[in-house]
Amino acid sequence: MKATQLSFFPNHEEQELSKKTKKAKLGRYERIQRELEQNDCDPYKIFVEINSQSLSPSNYTFVDLFCGAGGITQGLVQAGFQPLASVEVNAIASATHVKNFPQCHHFCGDIENFSSQNWLREIGSPEVHLVVGGPPCQGFSIAGKRDPKDPRNRLFYEFVRVVSEMRPWYVVMENVPGILTIQNGDVKEAIIEAFQSIGYPNVSIAILESAAYGVPQIRPRVIFIANRFGMQNPYPKPQLLPEEYKPIESAISDLPAYTPIPEINHQWTKHSPEYMERIAKVPPGGSLYEKYVDAFKRQYPGKPSMTVKENHGGTHIHPYLNRVISAREMARLQTFPDTFIFEGSMKKAMWQIGNAVPPRLAECIGFALVPYLNDIALNRKSIVNVSRSEQIQLAFD
Repeated sequence: MKATQLSFFPNHEEQELSKKTKKAKLGRYERIQRELEQNDCDPYKIFVEINSQSLSPSNYTFVDLFCGAGGITQGLVQAGFQPLASVEVNAIASATHVKNFPQCHHFCGDIENFSSQNWLREIGSPEVHLVVGGPPCQGFSIAGKRDPKDPRNRLFYEFVRVVSEMRPWYVVMENVPGILTIQNGDVKEAIIEAFQSIGYPNVSIAILESAAYGVPQIRPRVIFIANRFGMQNPYPKPQLLPEEYKPIESAISDLPAYTPIPEINHQWTKHSPEYMERIAKVPPGGSLYEKYVDAFKRQYPGKPSMTVKENHGGTHIHPYLNRVISAREMARLQTFPDTFIFEGSMKKAMWQIGNAVPPRLAECIGFALVPYLNDIALNRKSIVNVSRSEQIQLAFD
């Protein structure tokens, strides 16, 4: 069909629909974050300034569990880390990881079947400095139904098992903020106790808003960090105030409006002319459907993107165009570079992107960790006495 830009508010409906335009909601998890901060007396958690210019590429290694397409891997590689292995049960997501990180070892299958000790022996038993990952969160999210008995919610124990076998210096685990409140906080306490039981006694928790680190998208994540040396657990200080968050246009405005580029996953659900006319009537923040209000929802112009997701092809509507956003536009809103190509169909690509951690957020976490990994590396063979005011206790084995 002809690529014609249709008006948001055609003719007599303009005034009525403009009244229905919703305000952007940027603080979906503010209550959880406020409660976390009010009850936080963790002496090991610290927020640090990050400066990528002052950090040289490192030889620090990491293993990414529940890696998906590789958002965390991409971010840590950008921060100078070296990927050793990925573990992912979904074959298409694992294929994407293989495509983009060919130098990494890949295990595609149930994590219960991943024998980390055998694998380490096979590759020469290298030191693992960091284990990262995000266990499935289907039962954790405060959006929609939560089932605390969902077996997928217990997969973090497999994460803990691998950590106990690999003994990395630091552990980083991410999830949705809703994990902190499920079962009145019992799941959170179970995670902390599980890490403590394997020699990571001081677990820190923080909610990081991706938009505060230059991601043009509202996407809060809860980050658990722990280490086995009594060191502080560093988090990157936010780099942007809410009024400085990058708008959606900063990431996607230069992509073709109605010309797909399959080579970089710039593809979207095809719409009939009649469907595009219906989309044209959807105001920012509004949805094409009354029942499925989180699908086919128009993005707000001039604001960071709403949290991107796939929704069975019902991705968000472009802020200006009368189509849903493309897989590449989703990837850019997640801060994947255009050189990062997703395997599988368009919908499978969107699913992978919607489930990923923004690489830029992972990169900032990596930058925060490097100085502390340097401290451990410098003192690896000797115990260093540090004043208690510095809240660092080195205990090397």
